[in-house]
Amino acid sequence: MKQNCPNILFIMSDDHAAHAMSCYGSRINRTPNLDRIAEEGMRFDNCFCTNSICTPSRASILSGTYNHINGVTTLATMMDNTLLMFPKLLQGAGYRTAVFGKWHLGQGARHCPAGFDDWAVLPGQGYYHNPTFAFKDPGGGEKRTVQGYVTDIITDMCLDWLENRNQGQPFCLLCHHKAPHRPWYSDDKHAHLFLNEVVPEPETLFDNYQNRAKAAEAATMRVGVHMNEMDLKCEVPDKMSEEDLRRWGYQRYIKDYLRVVQSVDDNVGRLLDYLEENGLAENTLVVYTSDQGFFLGDHGWYDKRFMYEESLRMPLVMRYPREVKPGMVNDDIVLNVDFPALFLDFAGVPIPDTFQGRSFRPLLQGSTPPDWREAMYYRYWMNRAHHNVAAHYGIRTNSHKLIYYYYDGCGQKGTEDACCGGSGDVMELDKLEPEWELFDLEKDPRELKNVVGDPAYAGVFHELRDELHRLQAELGDTRYSKDTD
Repeated sequence: MKQNCPNILFIMSDDHAAHAMSCYGSRINRTPNLDRIAEEGMRFDNCFCTNSICTPSRASILSGTYNHINGVTTLATMMDNTLLMFPKLLQGAGYRTAVFGKWHLGQGARHCPAGFDDWAVLPGQGYYHNPTFAFKDPGGGEKRTVQGYVTDIITDMCLDWLENRNQGQPFCLLCHHKAPHRPWYSDDKHAHLFLNEVVPEPETLFDNYQNRAKAAEAATMRVGVHMNEMDLKCEVPDKMSEEDLRRWGYQRYIKDYLRVVQSVDDNVGRLLDYLEENGLAENTLVVYTSDQGFFLGDHGWYDKRFMYEESLRMPLVMRYPREVKPGMVNDDIVLNVDFPALFLDFAGVPIPDTFQGRSFRPLLQGSTPPDWREAMYYRYWMNRAHHNVAAHYGIRTNSHKLIYYYYDGCGQKGTEDACCGGSGDVMELDKLEPEWELFDLEKDPRELKNVVGDPAYAGVFHELRDELHRLQAELGDTRYSKDTD
């Protein structure tokens, strides 16, 4: 570990879409404390996850590897905490380490946090009000209920740990919020927000899923239509057209979502204030992100999973006054697997050859290396399970996106039993033949027109498919059996 290495404060929420942050130009709310990080540092406009679902993304963020390598491909595949992870390396180099909040990588001695001097985590999803936490012990966590609102409690734990830490060592603190994960229960402080407002609707709220693969129409996550009483906090009307249900459900859903986000923003402000009041701001790398994006009525949906932009994109704002100029914006492709390499780089700790991500410290300094990636690889494995979303993989460049839906669980744990929800007939994905989607992101940023069959894009399709297969081989993944040249 080098001298004067920075402290690291890594704040991660769950399901927070970038377009619900005002520093990303949100039309629907304001996030002044998150904006502080962007204004005093850098905003990344093209940070993406490699698998848009909670458990797999969190495993990649800790281990610096893709899910086919770390084995955490679905919500049912828990992470083995004997894996090499960046907190272990920082701890071994002299950092004090801690994690508080959502873990979602399993429970018990083999799956609880490892590499941390202290921790308290929510078992499973956890509750918004009076949550139970598992506190560090050799058996994998002693469970106790804590009174209060979960976002406040997690922040309190982080502040207490900062106040009582060994101040002779640098720290790496992971603050993992449950919010704004479904079912979006607000605290009393923010319950009044948006009561007398009409929140602007997204342009694609009434998407009809034409000109796409069958996967889009098959998904059972339409706002209003596929929501339940827990989501909407009332009975779901049974005599509304789908269009009216989407419009009505969107207003109920988005207001609850934004109230929960506002509590996150307030509590991020508490942490930023603590750093400044205690002379820590100058030498602390502050990171705010989410484990993936989320559909806020976009394409008529809630939830995530798809490789479409709103789900794929992660918010990422970072501040480090010693090295990052204020008000910077970067549009290079950055991935969740890159975070561990970045943190080790700042700490002066060698980056293991097994890590598949790359430090993006040069980007923070305002310089893009000439060999920086121009394409990223994505794979979602949970065919049918939860919202009837199809298994798929794909590639995204700065101008195009190619997606292959193969409609097969491939024997992955957690895909055997469908959990589709919703009403009416559900399309049986495992009876469909594989399909391709190709989007021109420059001409069609909303991803409404699949141009895979357009002769004008034949060359683009073949070029992207070849690059997709090259990336799969480079990263050690295996293409689906029917995906042949």
